[in-house]
Amino acid sequence: MRLNAGLVFLSDSRTNAGVDQVGTFRKMSVFEIPGERMMVMMTAGNLSISQSIRQLVSEQQNAEGRSIWTATSMHEAARQLGDAVRRVHERDAKALAEFGIEFNVSIIFGGQIKGERCRLFQIYSAGNFIESHDENTYFQIGEAKYGKPIIDRVVTPATSLDDAAKCALISMDSTLRSNVSVGLPLDLLVYETEKLAVTHFVTIDEHNQYFQMIRNTWGHQLKRVFEGLDHPLWDAAPEATSNVLHSAQAGGKPVRVAPPATVAMPPLSNTPLQTLTQQFHDGQQ
Repeated sequence: MRLNAGLVFLSDSRTNAGVDQVGTFRKMSVFEIPGERMMVMMTAGNLSISQSIRQLVSEQQNAEGRSIWTATSMHEAARQLGDAVRRVHERDAKALAEFGIEFNVSIIFGGQIKGERCRLFQIYSAGNFIESHDENTYFQIGEAKYGKPIIDRVVTPATSLDDAAKCALISMDSTLRSNVSVGLPLDLLVYETEKLAVTHFVTIDEHNQYFQMIRNTWGHQLKRVFEGLDHPLWDAAPEATSNVLHSAQAGGKPVRVAPPATVAMPPLSNTPLQTLTQQFHDGQQ
């Protein structure tokens, strides 16, 4: 997440979710020269590819003799990383394809170099990239769909770093609950703008007190909110204005498949529709 106050990065560490083999590898890497630059790379996809890219970008220089350690802007550093992706693709993609393995990697890269603002990029398998702006304050890679809604509802550029970290952990918890390919421990890094060094970092396992509180409280509060919502009103009278899901005058019918002529059809019932709750209570009387 890229915020007015700084940056928040969160990654899990599961790389294999097979029945009898679960791999754990850190997916977050920090490139830091305190007081001069602080950059973070997070990866998803093929682990061997991402490790090769990390090693290469830490060593390579461009035609001007500059590297990720000496780039004058975050945009130039992102280009260095994109070039490393292309070089690994040129070296390994054909051999991987011969074994039926796709060249699959995606990268989040962000940070700050002295003299410019915080910046955040998403880099694709082709080495091209896009940058985060105020209209899109965050990137997600890997299993992103489960934890996306809470971020869309909560995070804006004005969100504080603590609120953003809390939102990121809630988002990750939603993903952990829904997808076995994502797992603990988590790496959480919070960077305060202009510090030019890691501000806060923690590795979170199943014993972390705050994360356990997040998991328990968020699940409990979600159930409370759900139970507090009124049931939908079916076959509502024309004058009804609240919680109307279906009006007595509303049109619309399901698409029904006609049965074969050999199938006997019972006579149509004129019984009015009811809510499931009404049906339950009628059955208890």
